Amino acid sequence: MSRDAGASALRGLVAAELDRTMPAVVADAAHRIAQVLNGEAVLFYGSVLRTGDLGGVLDFYVLRAPGTAKGASRRIWPDVSYHEVALGTRVIRAKVATMDRDTFARAAAGETRDTTIWARFVQPVALIWSADPCVHDAIVGAVANAAVTAAHFAALHGPASGTAGDYWRALFRATYATEFRVEAPGREDQILSYDRARYDALLPIAWTVGAVAWSGDDTTLTPVLTDAQHRSLARQWARARRWGRKLNAARLVKAAFTFDGATRYALWKIERHTGLSVPLTPFRERHPVLAAPGVLWRLWQHRRLRAS
Repeated sequence: MSRDAGASALRGLVAAELDRTMPAVVADAAHRIAQVLNGEAVLFYGSVLRTGDLGGVLDFYVLRAPGTAKGASRRIWPDVSYHEVALGTRVIRAKVATMDRDTFARAAAGETRDTTIWARFVQPVALIWSADPCVHDAIVGAVANAAVTAAHFAALHGPASGTAGDYWRALFRATYATEFRVEAPGREDQILSYDRARYDALLPIAWTVGAVAWSGDDTTLTPVLTDAQHRSLARQWARARRWGRKLNAARLVKAAFTFDGATRYALWKIERHTGLSVPLTPFRERHPVLAAPGVLWRLWQHRRLRAS
């Protein structure tokens, strides 16, 4: 397959996945949230996309027009918020990350010090809503670039030869460590098990588009990085490792003070997982950090009573 043919095949694969049909309630909720946040597109990813359990919290990325972010949002992205959208008798809950579309595109192409965008969007994703065909096409290109970026680093971290799954597992383990994420053992296998055939097909196409030579058959692949490619990828990864934990620590600090709807999200999670219903008071809504110790005390008492 030529590189041009590979690029066409990759865009086709990505476009088909992005344009998949979603339940009407998901599309309606996404559109409403986009209007609230002045977004021009909404991407849906994560565990609920894989499982279809709409009773959980959906993960959305809302992309705004280029140049929209101001202040801290330009330096430390994304902005995070929690939304509950009532649709008839149903409530759709979503945790939403918001950022500029141009920043998203640069991060997907590996042009930033961050790994989070391309590592997440090489995984299954749906484009729930976009403002117009130009925005749609730009996002198809960005997600295709995320696949190429991820495939490059899969070649760097993977074995000399192996299955496509071996390379993806090596990649996800490396990104977890770099991003300071504590994931349960086997988390990468859960991700791959959603659609192994998809990942098997994606890797060699992305290598072709990314000018990584490879050989192999249906089971075993062997990428061949040139010395220049290996040096360049190793330098990029060293930079990502230096900055990954710092960036995520900065995001956690930012989210502690700017996560819109943090209290509602936390109280819903507590009730869903423990059965403890904690009232949403104005103080807790306005001051989630100050209110946290009191909520944690009630949770400790609740668990103690249940254990006795």
